Amino acid sequence: MKKFEARAGTALQAYRFALDPTPAQDRNLRSHCGASRFAFNWAVARINASWAQRKAEESYGIPEDERTPWRNWSLPSLRKDWNQVKDDVAPWWAENSKEAYGTGLANAARAFGNYAASKNGKRKGPKMGRPRRKSKRRSSLSCRFTTGAIRCEARHAVLPRLGRIRLCENASALVSKVEAGSARILSAVIRFERGRWFVSFSAETERAVCTPARPEAVAGVDLGIKTLAVLSDGREIPNPGHLGGALRKVRRLSRAAARRQGPCDPAARLRRTPSNRWKRASADLGKAHGRVADLRRDSTHKLTTSLAREYGTIVVEDLNVAGMVRNSRLARHISDANFGEIRRQLAYKTEWNGGRLIVADRWFASSKTCSGCGAVKAKLALSERTYACTGCGDVLDRDENAAINLARYGERSSPGVARRSTDAEPTVRHPHGCGWL
Repeated sequence: MKKFEARAGTALQAYRFALDPTPAQDRNLRSHCGASRFAFNWAVARINASWAQRKAEESYGIPEDERTPWRNWSLPSLRKDWNQVKDDVAPWWAENSKEAYGTGLANAARAFGNYAASKNGKRKGPKMGRPRRKSKRRSSLSCRFTTGAIRCEARHAVLPRLGRIRLCENASALVSKVEAGSARILSAVIRFERGRWFVSFSAETERAVCTPARPEAVAGVDLGIKTLAVLSDGREIPNPGHLGGALRKVRRLSRAAARRQGPCDPAARLRRTPSNRWKRASADLGKAHGRVADLRRDSTHKLTTSLAREYGTIVVEDLNVAGMVRNSRLARHISDANFGEIRRQLAYKTEWNGGRLIVADRWFASSKTCSGCGAVKAKLALSERTYACTGCGDVLDRDENAAINLARYGERSSPGVARRSTDAEPTVRHPHGCGWL
């Protein structure tokens, strides 16, 4: 096996595989995830208790210098405090890897750091509340390994204290890169989703220097619901609508699960033991939702990879997806279209393939501006799917007009370097081996 050497063309990449654990391994996996949750709850309770004590002392009129000192929530401090008390609070700690407790402490340190940054105005987005304890029934099962025996084999994953766990698929692609010295595994994360265990390996890999098939072309991409993406060269990518196609089955399974005895009684506000029929119905519902998510992920990867491999410059809008989903009539369709994930994937795939991504300003009037004369309409209703310019008389599809304006926005951002793609140019496939699905 060759030794990995970090070079300029390296990138951080994740490889996700489904696990096939034995019953004993399943119990060990759940034990490690439970230990992570226990350590997180211990850290949250410790910090919140000190804050509550200081608040009580303040109400008693105790001076600042005589109050209980602030407890540091940094990861090194929490790890040091945990090692001092773990024999008392968790006498069973030796049953699991130290990475399980380190995962919980790291999550707690990150949560308190985000809360402090949000409270001080240093973090964007809505205000974050104080970290709270994780519920055993509602929290997701997850654990991260950063040290120890972390290895991926063709048919097995090797993790600290867990040993060799069989994979449901072949991992030869990752194994061959590690053996050739072009990749190095940094960490592994186990997670339980939809009734199955998954492992994700974070690896630092060497990537070949790639060039898009049309490096000089600028493509404006206008995202929508009826048509998922309209390009400035006239190409249209229809919206697969995976959730809409499976909605009838999802509704039927949801009704079946609602008729069973679940863990909660909404009328009496009581917790009860769920029946076996509810467990089976809930598993079927999760499997149906999982299939929709997998299909959506697959189509999104194929779309973004094809765009990044062909065009040298891609221009998209800075969509306010969080505000768009507040529309109760369009929220489900917008979420199913996966706008945010498309932009996220284009950001790193354009870099991997030698191109670049330009994000137009959120207030750029791409739909209201005429692509022929540049006139801007004061109002344009969402129901108007055809853009008719009152100045020059041009009439064209609303989405195509927006895509052309986005492409010209990219041309202005890089004058003399790129030009807008036209439908007269042939589509050339990118050489195999450059890019990732």
